[in-house]
Amino acid sequence: MSTGPHRIVFANEKGGTGKSTTAVHVAIALACQGARVAAIDLDARQRTMHRYFENRAETMRRRAIALPTATFEVYSGDSIEELDAMTARLSESHDFIVFDTPGRDDPLARHVATRADTLVTPLNDSFVDFDLIGQVDAETFKVRRLSFYAELIWEARKKRAMATIKDSRREMDWVVVRNRTGFTEARNQKRIDTALTELSKRVGFRVASGLSERVIYRELFPSGLTLLDKGHLGELGTSHLVARQELRTLVSGLNLPPVVSGPNPELHLDAPSSTKTALESAA
Repeated sequence: MSTGPHRIVFANEKGGTGKSTTAVHVAIALACQGARVAAIDLDARQRTMHRYFENRAETMRRRAIALPTATFEVYSGDSIEELDAMTARLSESHDFIVFDTPGRDDPLARHVATRADTLVTPLNDSFVDFDLIGQVDAETFKVRRLSFYAELIWEARKKRAMATIKDSRREMDWVVVRNRTGFTEARNQKRIDTALTELSKRVGFRVASGLSERVIYRELFPSGLTLLDKGHLGELGTSHLVARQELRTLVSGLNLPPVVSGPNPELHLDAPSSTKTALESAA
């Protein structure tokens, strides 16, 4: 409903969930369609997403190639008003704004999370991570109560729902992305399945498949390349193709709005009209 850019916020108050890696791959997937993407890193200390895009820019210079990418900035201040001003500036020339937030309780992260159009919360398949959104009974593993974070997002979504018609704002879509599922013991995974299903009905988030724990994601960081950079990754094995399938499933599961600007002909790369076909052509 809104004419502004679609805001995608990757937020989790626990670190080590693959948040920055997921954010970069989603941003590049959108850029492959021709979307104008801006990326704002709110973790001024770690700067993982920002460093990833810096490495990507350096690879393009070093190899003299053009790759789909994003405008990337770090917000290092502590003022919500200044952050909103940066967001407003980037909104004038971009279709999507991707926020990567610190893996800790942070007021700026909460601010952008409550104003997201798509809020993505990556979780490892562990009750340690599940505790971020809900607490379970030690014996039955049934959900006992919502966490503070889940209550915060629940209240924000209710306010957004009230303002959807009045202020022409989009409804917030909250997606819990299950990362690193490959190393989860089967019984524990089933318990998490049950708990997530129960909590999703109470809070209203959706559950999407994420990225498994794979060496390829760590190997790509120094070059800033992603699984979508067909022709620039060298010889690929079966695990890389499986990882691309995971990425395809993830991006499709986010149900992001279609790109209206169209592919950028200056990229000299295949840039199909939808994220799904973009990922399929890269496979």
